[in-house]
Amino acid sequence: MKPISTTKAPLALGHYEQAIVHQGLVFVSGQLPLTLSGDMPEGIEAQTKQALENLKAILKEAGSELNQVLKATIFITDIALWSQANQVYASVFGSHKPARSAVPVQALPKGALIEIEAIASLAPCLT
Repeated sequence: MKPISTTKAPLALGHYEQAIVHQGLVFVSGQLPLTLSGDMPEGIEAQTKQALENLKAILKEAGSELNQVLKATIFITDIALWSQANQVYASVFGSHKPARSAVPVQALPKGALIEIEAIASLAPCLT
């Protein structure tokens, strides 16, 4: 088991690693839409994009990338915003469509509207 940490994404807010690599998989902790300076953009589209940028940076540090994501879990505070978040998600992932769950939650840390976690492969995915 190998912990992954990068300064190209916000540091963990609690007692956890940004990601863990184990047996060829990368388990990325939930990524809030925080910038490196600790700011959070406004609006679901900007927050979704920032959370995915953080996810991408951590995957890169681990030796993986977005097109190797096998499963994503998205936590969203207002399911009415789902359509807008999904459009950004689809534009970032392009033709790659990992398995995914969307979970409505009452609240997220720092007042975020969205948080995204993922499991990715270290080996390129064959589609």
